[in-house]
Amino acid sequence: MTGQNKVGNKLADTPIPKLIVTLSVPSVISMLITNIYNLVDTAFVGKLGTSASGAVGIVFGFMAIIQAFGFMFGQGAGSIISRSLGRNDRENADVNATAGFVGSFVFGLLITLFGFIFLDDIIMLLGSTETIFPYAKTYISYILVASPFMSSSLTMNNILRYEGKANLGMIGLMTGAILNMIGDPIFMFGMDMGISGAGLSTALSQLVSWVILLMIKKKKKSSSRITFRNIRKANGMVYANIMTTGFPSLLRQALNSLTTVMLNSQCAVYGDAAVAGMSLVSSIIFFAFSVALGVGQGFQPVSAYNYGAGKYDRVRKGFRFTCVASEGIIIVGCVILFIFAKQLVGLFRDDAEVIEVGARALKLQSIAYLALPPCMTTEMLYQSTGRRIGAAVLTALRSGLLFIPALYILSNLRGLAGIQEALPVSLVLSAPLTIIFAIYFFKKLPKNNQLPNSVEEEEEV
Repeated sequence: MTGQNKVGNKLADTPIPKLIVTLSVPSVISMLITNIYNLVDTAFVGKLGTSASGAVGIVFGFMAIIQAFGFMFGQGAGSIISRSLGRNDRENADVNATAGFVGSFVFGLLITLFGFIFLDDIIMLLGSTETIFPYAKTYISYILVASPFMSSSLTMNNILRYEGKANLGMIGLMTGAILNMIGDPIFMFGMDMGISGAGLSTALSQLVSWVILLMIKKKKKSSSRITFRNIRKANGMVYANIMTTGFPSLLRQALNSLTTVMLNSQCAVYGDAAVAGMSLVSSIIFFAFSVALGVGQGFQPVSAYNYGAGKYDRVRKGFRFTCVASEGIIIVGCVILFIFAKQLVGLFRDDAEVIEVGARALKLQSIAYLALPPCMTTEMLYQSTGRRIGAAVLTALRSGLLFIPALYILSNLRGLAGIQEALPVSLVLSAPLTIIFAIYFFKKLPKNNQLPNSVEEEEEV
């Protein structure tokens, strides 16, 4: 039995709860390790002062832009690859894997080029204050060098997830994150490099992850392979298909980056403590949400493969299980965040003003995040099955179209308190709209299983 057939049987025949849990575990571990790194990095940099701590939040907003392209090519190629494998079309899977990797790396290089040309302007646009600026400029310079490796690493990891091999992707990401956590204190304090050490540690760890993931993708352990031969086969239509399928991921990350920038700019009016406090909350809340998100990522290959194979009953079962499981996880996490909000913020910055700002925001967000699992699962459902328009609309609603007006209205009406309340309000408002999309999808989905299609279906909302 070939590796491809083993994966096919696994995705098509394993009981849904067991399958999603199995696929989720590596994703959850990867994100937990990555988020632990983010929190550790924030804690180490926080020892350099409040302005340095604020710089981390500023640069994380820029890193989201790099990640946006990694996710676009990774989710786009991954969705196509998984559906191709469901139809037993290995050649198309290989071509799309290669095109996804090349496209991601090239866009990463473009970010590096334009980033250094417009460096000062970018930092100020990201919401930096004059005191945060020198720290942010130093840190972001290292991130720019690592941009193509960071972007294409995310692409390879997402492709592996869609193949049902998240455990292989976990190896690359975890190795880089662990090296980063080890490198931070060595470079920052042992070698007395300060915030430059944090940037260097991040850049080196991204390079190591990239090498490991590329080695995995070029070997037969992967269901699809990246080869020079397939670069010639990847024409403009292949890239267009990948980018349009992955566009909701780009939109999601781009809007997240935009909203982070806007949030930082609004907070900057109230000083470095407000910027640092809200930045800490973003890191803490995502740490809790990453477990639920990992369950959702376990659902994506199940949804894509079985949709391509015409096994629609498994798509339905997977959706229901993912909603229930992720909701249960987020409830536990949010209760802990609400009860220990002050203590958690205080772990990363011993500043009374930062703690006051962060604790209130963390409590509000922990309540609102209870509405997020069904929204997240529906977005993943639409994207994994190739419903590009619907996925883009859902992403835009949750990630920006509701948050941006909420931020401006509430900040003008209630000042800093309104800034803290904007994200929770937008999350709660997005939930009922998302439920309508979920109902519509399953109403249109065939009730009976069908034989796999040899070609992609026409786009539907």
